Order: sequence, then structure tokens, then C-alpha cells
Amino acid sequence: MGSPSTRKLIASAFVSLDGIMQAPGGPEEDPTGGFTLGGWMFAFGAEDMDFGAAGFDGKDRELVLGRRTYQIFEGYWPYQPEDDPIAKTLNAAKKHVASRTLTALHWNNSALLQGDVVSAISALKAQPGLDLQIIGSGHLIQTLQAASLIDEYNVWTFPAVLGRGKRLFSEAARPSALRLVRSQVSTTGVVMSTYVPSGDIQPGTFASAEPSEKELARHQGMAKGVW
Repeated sequence: MGSPSTRKLIASAFVSLDGIMQAPGGPEEDPTGGFTLGGWMFAFGAEDMDFGAAGFDGKDRELVLGRRTYQIFEGYWPYQPEDDPIAKTLNAAKKHVASRTLTALHWNNSALLQGDVVSAISALKAQPGLDLQIIGSGHLIQTLQAASLIDEYNVWTFPAVLGRGKRLFSEAARPSALRLVRSQVSTTGVVMSTYVPSGDIQPGTFASAEPSEKELARHQGMAKGVW
């Protein structure tokens, strides 16, 4: 359980090798933009994939969800068997929903975040309680990453290239370094990794201190536009 000083915001996502996170669970999950590969993670399922350890089951955490992920979950989990352990946990968990368009929520224990989402999440993190868990919700992750509010990333990278679709990190992402704290590979080749923020990017160079004559000539040619 979290506390006022340790309450974390944790983001968990399934991504392809080229960073796509759209509709991993099924064809109808999110076909926006003409995406036709929904359900792409299905063939890589394995018994050694611990969904609970990565926070995908929401156990002992409060959920933070974007509108689309909330609606997908709301239309599915309340209708699963009562003895389904993940359904039982998600249905009971407190859920904070970020949306500019929804005015009412019908899933048990759900509440809309009020006002600016960055301010609302900052306020939640300052309150005592369980850690906060984002599942899916790509746009929300991008907004909170840009505001440096995410404390941990659970990223499961699947050995598939999708080519197009919604990505975990967009071109608007805040440049930042991450530190790998845990990693495991499933029998189907899914790399299950946990990262924490590790400060700003520190640019450098592998070039020698004294450039060679060829390097000097190349740079001079590039400056003159002849390369």
C-alpha cells in the first residue's frame, strides 16, 4: 500500500517491437484510423507471463484510465463470471477516469477526474492511499509523461512489427532517460520490462578528441552542401 510520500503513478502497456500499443486484445477493441490488426498480442500468450506483477490486474492499486480504455473495460469486466480473479479485482478497484466528453460513469466505484488532468493527477498523488495504476490509455500516458508525473513503466514488448497505429510515445514525448529495474522474457519471446525515470538525456559522442583529416573534410563538404 502507498503512503503520502510514496504513492506512485505506474503505467503498464503492451507494445509491438515498433512501439504500437493500439488494440492488443482484439479486433473490435480500437479500430480507429483504419487499424486492422487488433488482437495482435494473442498468438504470444504464455503461462509464464505474470500479468499481476506488471499491474495489469489492478490488484492493490487504484486505476487511472483514459476514456477509450474505460469504455472498453466497462463493457467487458462487469459481465465476466464472479469467480474470475481479474474481473473481481478490477470491478472492485477505485477508478479515476480522464475524459472531456463523458458526463456519467456506470462502472462500479468510478469517478471522473475534474478539471485539468495534470493538476488532478498531481493532487491524487499527494493524497494518502494505494499506488495509482494506468492500464492502456495511450493518450493519457503521453500527457502525464510530458508532465513528468509517471514514476514507473511496465512495458511488455512483443516480437511483432505492426507498421502503423497508436504508439506508446509520440513525437511530443518529453526527452528523458529511463533505468531498467526488472526484465524477464517469456517462452514466446515477450520482453517484460520495468523502468523508472532516470533524469534528463545526457548527449555525448564516441568521436575522438582530435578529428582525422577525412572527418574534417567530410564536415567541410557537408557545410558547403556538396555531399
